[in-house]
Amino acid sequence: MMRNLAILLFLIVWHYTPVVSRHSISLPDTLSHHEDSIQNRNLLNAFKNGKFQGHFRYFFSSTINKDELTDYYANAIGGGLRFESAPLYNIKAVIGGFYIFNAGSSPDIIHKDPLTGADNRYELGLFDITGKSIKEINRLEEFYLEYSNRNIQFLFGRQLLNTPFINLQDGRMRPTVVEGAWLNMNISKGHKLQGGWVYNISPRSTVDWYSVDASLGINSVGKDASGKKSQYAGNTVSKGVFMANYNWLPNAAWKFQLWDIYFENVFNMALLQTDKIFTAGSGRFYTGIQAAIQTKTGHGGNTSPDLAYYTNTKPVWITGGRLGWKNSKWDYSLNFNRISDGGRYLMPREWGRDYFYSFLYRERTEGAGDVTAISLKGNYAFNTFASLHIGAGYVSMPDTKNYYLNKYSMPSYTHFVLDYHQHLQGLMKGTEVQVLYVYKPSTGAYYGNLNSLINKVDMHLFNVVFNFRF
Repeated sequence: MMRNLAILLFLIVWHYTPVVSRHSISLPDTLSHHEDSIQNRNLLNAFKNGKFQGHFRYFFSSTINKDELTDYYANAIGGGLRFESAPLYNIKAVIGGFYIFNAGSSPDIIHKDPLTGADNRYELGLFDITGKSIKEINRLEEFYLEYSNRNIQFLFGRQLLNTPFINLQDGRMRPTVVEGAWLNMNISKGHKLQGGWVYNISPRSTVDWYSVDASLGINSVGKDASGKKSQYAGNTVSKGVFMANYNWLPNAAWKFQLWDIYFENVFNMALLQTDKIFTAGSGRFYTGIQAAIQTKTGHGGNTSPDLAYYTNTKPVWITGGRLGWKNSKWDYSLNFNRISDGGRYLMPREWGRDYFYSFLYRERTEGAGDVTAISLKGNYAFNTFASLHIGAGYVSMPDTKNYYLNKYSMPSYTHFVLDYHQHLQGLMKGTEVQVLYVYKPSTGAYYGNLNSLINKVDMHLFNVVFNFRF
């Protein structure tokens, strides 16, 4: 039924609009008060006076691996529609779906590399990594009810969610989407709470919906502490994920955030972040500190250690910091992150990307311990409509044979990113263009094991993305 609803949505937008394109619809940053007009105070008028938003998207991706390892390319195009009813006694309904077509990809995209047996990482992710289809796919992404007033917003159903732990991570065609209940609340001036329960999830690059425990293992499972293939996929048992966040903004210069995620029977992680801005002439200095601790809860996912997702016996500490300066044109920052050697930092890759200051596009430090990462980031705004982001980093990883601390046998590496964004005007107004180039040369030993290289390091990645929003 949900597949048919998504197809219906796409056909409606295809029929009533010109051929156009859009990315994920952004989430609201603040709560707002919706006044019910007299004419909307019945169900029929609430839907007749609703609004549509659309998104058409084209994505080209190409990976060039080292020497004789397989290279890949893919072209994907898709479109979607989102409908939001007018509020009826502060309640509104939202539904949205997306359709994706393969517009021409390398034949090897669905085949394992002959030298390593490794699957493609980036290009297959434009479609469905579970292998159900690389030709055309559709997904009902949003289907929820929302109640909101001046101080409260409550959503229940399938929705987009952005947190440090579960987030859109939309570096492919479509983002991660969740199903559950989520509450945003203004307590008083400068004090906000949010939190909720997630029980189902449709990860990025998939079509189906999974319980949160069943979602683990859709991406690569890596190796367990002994060096064997991890066995937690299909064997993790949990009732769901609970998250909570407290935000305090005492003034325009300070911001404090406290986050906690409780993955029942698997792990708990708490994160504290403090950010400060200092005015300095025509620009501003800014600083930030992150501190987190992750611990095991219950059985780590399974009573058998061989089948458990989380097997660390000691707490894993994560610390980070940043120092930056920006003005109307430039934004520079030096960023640092450190993961302790007590065990692996684990956060399902199916749920989101790293939240740390040192993060650079198209790689993560998840799955490893005893990691030190440093990055330099710069952003230059040519004008209101165009900007260039430059990033360079170094990540010191544990030895690739230290499976206890290196789940994916990732060697140490350097990381370079060029990312250009342009919002077109005139006839093409509403269109955003992104051109991304990533290069990750290895700096650590990999002992001739090409599985430690392919789609990870000593590789080039090139993306061109067009989005049209209406």
